[in-house]
Amino acid sequence: MNPTPSQTVGPFYGYALPFQGGGDVALGGIVLHGHVYDGAAQPVPDALLETWQPSPGGPLPGSMRRDPVTGAIIGRHGVDFTGWGRVSTDASGRWVLRTAATELPYVSICVFARGLGHHLYTRAYLRDEVDARVPPERRATLLAAEERPGVYRFDIRLQGERETVFLEFG
Repeated sequence: MNPTPSQTVGPFYGYALPFQGGGDVALGGIVLHGHVYDGAAQPVPDALLETWQPSPGGPLPGSMRRDPVTGAIIGRHGVDFTGWGRVSTDASGRWVLRTAATELPYVSICVFARGLGHHLYTRAYLRDEVDARVPPERRATLLAAEERPGVYRFDIRLQGERETVFLEFG
């Protein structure tokens, strides 16, 4: 079989890539949740988000467990902090990540969704310390709203009014 072009992204994410507990990076820390919306402000029910953050205690001590025979990822064991999560959106476009409180002001997010030729990178800032290179009028799109202590909401808008700022790395 030939590889498929990047223009045919999804909606295979819902069954091929998520794994049980993918959004449970570290329990007992913070909850980061929100929705993914398309350009018409409609929820995206089959998006996939990958998240990264540093270990709260310094260098990353843990990693995903793998089967010693096949090398397949078998998940977390709840002790080592991996710093990495993978969550899919539900039918209403909602996603939830449970993770450790971070010393950095943000959690990095990579968005995969149907209709995107390439994935998009953004950050959910938990404190008002958005990168100064982001124009002041756009910074609010990167700031997660604290709903109550330890619970933050971060909606991702792929385009349109209040489009989330997406970052370019190169």
